[in-house]
Formats: sequence, structure tokens, C-alpha cells
Amino acid sequence: MTRRRNPPWIPPFLGRVPETVPENHLSLLGAVAFAIFFENYDQAMLTQAIKQIADEFGVVESELGNLLGFVRLGAVPAFFLVPLADRFGRRRTFLWSIVGMSVATTLSAFAPNVAAFVAFQMASRLFMVTGAATAFVIVTEEFRAEHRGWGIGIVGAVGTFGVGMSAAIFAGIDALPYGWRAMYLLGIVPLVAIPMLRRRVLETRRFDAEQSAQRARGGAPAAWWRPLLQLARAYPGRALAVGAIGAASSAAGSAAYNLSAFFVQEVHGWRPGEYSLMLLGAGLVGILGHPFAGRFADSRGRRIVGFAFYATLPLLAFGFYSVPGWALVLLWVPMVFSLTGGITIARALSTELFPTSFRGTASGFLQLVDTLGAAAGLFLISALTPSGGSAVPAVRVVVWIALVAAVAVLLLPETGRRELEEISDRDA
Repeated sequence: MTRRRNPPWIPPFLGRVPETVPENHLSLLGAVAFAIFFENYDQAMLTQAIKQIADEFGVVESELGNLLGFVRLGAVPAFFLVPLADRFGRRRTFLWSIVGMSVATTLSAFAPNVAAFVAFQMASRLFMVTGAATAFVIVTEEFRAEHRGWGIGIVGAVGTFGVGMSAAIFAGIDALPYGWRAMYLLGIVPLVAIPMLRRRVLETRRFDAEQSAQRARGGAPAAWWRPLLQLARAYPGRALAVGAIGAASSAAGSAAYNLSAFFVQEVHGWRPGEYSLMLLGAGLVGILGHPFAGRFADSRGRRIVGFAFYATLPLLAFGFYSVPGWALVLLWVPMVFSLTGGITIARALSTELFPTSFRGTASGFLQLVDTLGAAAGLFLISALTPSGGSAVPAVRVVVWIALVAAVAVLLLPETGRRELEEISDRDA
């Protein structure tokens, strides 16, 4: 019997596609991964080109945390948009989010000053987070229990290649016409691809069934705010634990990752191409954290795997910002591995622990606390950095917040290898 071959967009080193995953699910997965690819590309640009952007707009190092923090806060309104997926559908919310993200990213290339740049990036982040939250709801609802973690992990891993593309372009940033602005012009690509996404991304079976059940009961779709209230009332413990995981891991992760390009250029004197080489080479190994976390969490459970990722992140991040330049790559690989693995676990838990009627709301809640945590971590760095001083000591402190996520994940019920209906009906 011939073994199943991976589609071209899943590289062999990410492992083989499970034999029992239907072809239509792979097509859906590819479309969703394409969108997440450009989400990662957009996010990576700001991290990689932050020094060049800061230099052009005259932003000093002690204010970098504030600049990045305000951009992150642009995603806060997504908490009020994602619940629309529980009313109007996952597909419609996802597609419109991709349109908004693409337009705002492209406009960032034409920002005349730092205020306009931050405004465009805040808008981009709003639609980016809404689209990503809805994308993982789609994958969670369409995949069977035995492959759900794998599907989420593959989308995360393939999406992370957007960071690689951004790094490859960033390596030649000094030679690009218009410098960092040229990188943002590629944000137009998802808009051009909307016809393809419309064909491949269909409404989920579970959402259609939920809508049919509502009509049979004679009920109208809930107001956009009602799922938020239901989430807090029905699952307060789960919501609180997921919130702690998202906020704490994001605060530490944003501190560790978002200043990495500035750190190696400013402190160690690296050139843009050298940072890109580390990102492309060592980071390629690190992104295996997505599929590894998905597969391992499917077999061993979300809680123990999540604890391992969240507990090791601060140790690795502290080391990265402390060792000599030649040792940076040795810590970059496991740090990125830990970051990506933790993201996969958080995404899985936020979509698995809650029923279909407000699963989009729960995913949006994770994105909200993730955004607030990341912004808080970045603002904290600026607050702890004296005017004109180095931000590195503050980064070494903020990364330890990840230990809160390590504890919180152990407080949740196990969701691995359980169907969604079983999870929502028990351990509430």
C-alpha cells in the first residue's frame, strides 16, 4: 500500500499527514494556513524592522516598549468582533477579517509619521487577531478529535513560514527601494487571494447544525454581546484559567521575541542579514514546536505538554538576553520552540473547552487576554527602563511572568482525545 504523500504546502520535515484526514479537510487547512502565513509575515515585519522604523521616526530605545504596546492594543476591539462569528458565521467573519488586515498592512507602507504608522498597525492587528481567532475555531470544529491537535499545530507551523519570508526580505532591507516600507507593500497579497479563500473556506458543519437547532427551537440568533455573558456565567473557572494562560504567556513571549532584532543589532552589532540568518536557520528548527506540541498533546495530553513549554520559556529567554553573542543561536532555537509550542496549546484549549454556541467568543477571549498581556509586558519594559537606558534588564525580569501560565494550565480539565461535545458537557 502506497503511503500518503503530503500536499506541497506541508514540508516533509513537519511529518506526514495522517492517513485518515479527508482531502477536503486538507484543502480547508491549506486555505487557513495561507491566511495565517500572512498574519505572521505582518507581525514579524514590525519585530524585525523596529530599529529601522524607530530610526526614521526618531523613537528612542526607552520608548520602544510603548510603541509596540500601543500597536498590540489595536487588537483589543477584536474581542467584540470575534463573537460575530457565533452569530453570522465563521466563514464570513474570517474572510472580511483577511480583507481588513490586507488593506491596513498595505497602508502602513505609506505612513507619513509615527502616529499614522501606529494607527495603521493597530487596525491591521485588529483584523489580524479576529481572522486568526476565527481560523482556529474553523479548524477545531471541522477536525475529528484524534487529529485536532495536529491540524492546529500544522496551521501554526506553516503560518510561521511567514516569519521566514519576512526575514528573507529583511536581510536585504538596506538595498530595498524605500527600505522597510517596501516590506509592507506585500500586504496586498491576501486581498488578491480572496477569491481562492472564498472557494475553499466553507461554513463549518457544527455552526450550521447549531443554527438549524436554533431555528427549530424558534429562537433568534443571540445578540453579539450575549455569548460574552454566557461564557462568564457558564464556565467562569475555565475562562479565568484560559485568561491567565493567554495573558501571562503573551506578556513573557512579547518581551522575549519582539525586541530580539533590536537587541542583536544594538547590543551585539549584528547586521540585518545576520539576524535573518539566525531567524531562518535556527528558527526553522524552532517552529517545529507547533506540530510537535500538537501531536504530543494529542497523545500525552494538553496539560503536561503545556506546562513543560510555559515553564521552560523564562529560563531560555533569560539566557538569550544574557549570553555572549556567539551563544545566542544555541538558545534561540529552544526559545522559539517553546514559544510556538505554548501558542499551539493555548489555541487548542481556548477552542476545545467551550461549546459550539460560543466557541468563537472563547477564541476571541483568548485573543483579548493575549493582546492585553503582550501590551502589558511591553509597557512594563518601558516603565522599568530608565530614559536613555537599555531595555535588556527589564526584559530579563518580564519573561518570568510565563510561570503563571505554567501553573494555570494544570488547573484545567484535560481535553486531549475527547470529542468537543463530551468536553463541554462534563467538567463544567
